[in-house]
Amino acid sequence: MWEKERIFAGMKTGLQFMHYVWIVNTLRQRRKLTLSELNDLWVTDEVAEGNPLPRSSFNKYRDAILDMFGLIIECDTTYHYYISNPREIDEDHTKQWMLSTLTTGLTLSGSSAIKDSIILENVPAGYEFLPTILQAIRQTRVIMMSYQKFGFAPYTKPVNPYAVRLFRQRWYLLADNGERMAIYALDRMQSVVLTDQHFNRPIDFSPEAYFAEYFGVMTDGTPLEHVVLRAHGKMANLLRTLPLHASQRELERGEDYTDFALDIRPSIDFVSELLSKTDGLDVLEPQSLKEKIRQILEDALRRNP
Repeated sequence: MWEKERIFAGMKTGLQFMHYVWIVNTLRQRRKLTLSELNDLWVTDEVAEGNPLPRSSFNKYRDAILDMFGLIIECDTTYHYYISNPREIDEDHTKQWMLSTLTTGLTLSGSSAIKDSIILENVPAGYEFLPTILQAIRQTRVIMMSYQKFGFAPYTKPVNPYAVRLFRQRWYLLADNGERMAIYALDRMQSVVLTDQHFNRPIDFSPEAYFAEYFGVMTDGTPLEHVVLRAHGKMANLLRTLPLHASQRELERGEDYTDFALDIRPSIDFVSELLSKTDGLDVLEPQSLKEKIRQILEDALRRNP
């Protein structure tokens, strides 16, 4: 009996999340709506199997949306509801990702009839450790981690977890291992145990600032460089749409090329990204990065004559 109640509670929570996400996305798209207009869309989209949206439920959802996303839904003098602080989502990458993930998951959950037409990237193992790691970060508690690098024997050690980052479908942990700040891939973890020991995290530490000068997750101390790239043809539009780094800026447009500048630490993650775009991207500066790319390509040619 208890198991059935647990399953029912989980389903109810999932439905509530769906309602929150639908309201947020609808108000972000439509800007302002009366409760009657919102209800008409709610019924049309069959959010609650065609049932209307009661005012009492809407008010509860407003409170829940404030708690979950920090978004304030207000009503103006013409009785139109709107999100008064949209920048709370627009300028917060974590909340953007959370809203995007929930939207995708809830959309896919209602698409079982066309599941064969939805192709997703494979997510490596390790995400099951996320709840424990996030709890440890929130409570500044040490975790005991069993870890195995590729080609090495497994080991177990305590670490102080500072932040997690998702990069190319893999979760990574940034932690103080007692010697230095280190990056650990969650799919290489064999176990994670929350301990009762607490650690002192520096008040002024910012994970975003820690990664700010890098592309990806490998923070190996590579010196900061002024990088100039030349994008040919459609590659320029790709870089405009999906910048490689927050510092990226456009320098010059030619007839069939565009030059971009970045101030970045060209670690192995950044070099790998450049190599994946060599069909339309050239490195102009610095010379050391240009030579590194050339050497890697020449080595590949020797292996595959």
